[in-house]
Amino acid sequence: MNKGLNKVMIIGWVDGEPEVRETPNGRPVASFSVATSRSWTSSDGARHEETEWFNVIAWGSLAEISGKRLTNGQQVYVEGRLQTRSWDDNNGHKHFRTEVIAHELIALAEDSI
Repeated sequence: MNKGLNKVMIIGWVDGEPEVRETPNGRPVASFSVATSRSWTSSDGARHEETEWFNVIAWGSLAEISGKRLTNGQQVYVEGRLQTRSWDDNNGHKHFRTEVIAHELIALAEDSI
C-alpha cells in the first residue's frame, strides 16, 4: 500500500498558557495556540503582514512538558501532523477544527523572541 505524507513544522509564538488536562484514563493532553507571522511587499510597494494561528495538541510527556515549559509569548518549534476533527452542535450544525498533533516541541530561547 502506498503511504502519504502528513508533516507540519512551525516556529511561532505561544498564545496564552497551555491548557493541560487528563483523559478519563489518566493520559495527559495539552492544547495551546501558536501564531506565525509573515510579511511581504506587493508589486505596488505596499507592505503587508499576515498572522496564521495554529491549534496544537500534545499528548503524554509532551503535554506535561508543554504545561511546565511553555508560556505566553514564548517562541516554540512544533513538529507534527495535521488532523481535522468534526462534530455536530446542539443545533445540528457541523463544525470542523484542524489541529497540529505535536510529535516534537522545542521551547526556543527567550532572548530569540
